[in-house]
Amino acid sequence: MKKAVVLLSGGLDSATVLAIARSQGYECYCLSLDYHQRHSAELHAAERVAKTLGAQAHKTVTLDLSLFGGSALTDMKIDVPEAPSQGIPITYVPARNTIMLSLSLAWAEVLGAQDIFIGVNALDYSGYPDCRGEYVKAFQQMANLATKSAVEGHEITIHAPLIDMTKADIIRHGHALGFDYGMTVSCYQANAQAEACGLCDSCRFRREGFAAAGVIDPTIYQSRYHPIDQ
Repeated sequence: MKKAVVLLSGGLDSATVLAIARSQGYECYCLSLDYHQRHSAELHAAERVAKTLGAQAHKTVTLDLSLFGGSALTDMKIDVPEAPSQGIPITYVPARNTIMLSLSLAWAEVLGAQDIFIGVNALDYSGYPDCRGEYVKAFQQMANLATKSAVEGHEITIHAPLIDMTKADIIRHGHALGFDYGMTVSCYQANAQAEACGLCDSCRFRREGFAAAGVIDPTIYQSRYHPIDQ
């Protein structure tokens, strides 16, 4: 079996990507990042997903991005928006995907893996610049310039199978693979019990995706959220 490093946040998208990589016959090595994010419940979800889907290994790297702040996900003084906003939202974490892909690249070289999977999506997302196809292509080009593996003829491929899918398409795909989305946490401000706020961008995209896909939403919401009012 070919080895692949799969970036796994514990959210809907990355979990679907792990299910896809597994279905394609890869031996999966999952990598999560504890960057002192507000929604740390996602890390417990990542553990559940990796174990359930039979990952060969699962590592969590700790890197405290709250030292820099600049995002509602890493600075507790900045509120997570609960209504749609214009432009790139304050939930954008500077360089997060670049950091995670760099870590996955380092592990891939050690493992002798030539494939890295990431769950970025350029359709139903919050407008983050590091979720676009051109970014993924640029990182792959850099990876094949910067690594011993590629220089010696073993080029790295960055797979972003969800890049052009709607959220509904992603959910349908994972559902067809038999994946249980009840294991995942997507909310930017999920509480310690992994209950979702229902109001942030991530909750909104997730909820609308399940509705459009015609799949029952297994998300457990906090008591302050009342779907009938939305």
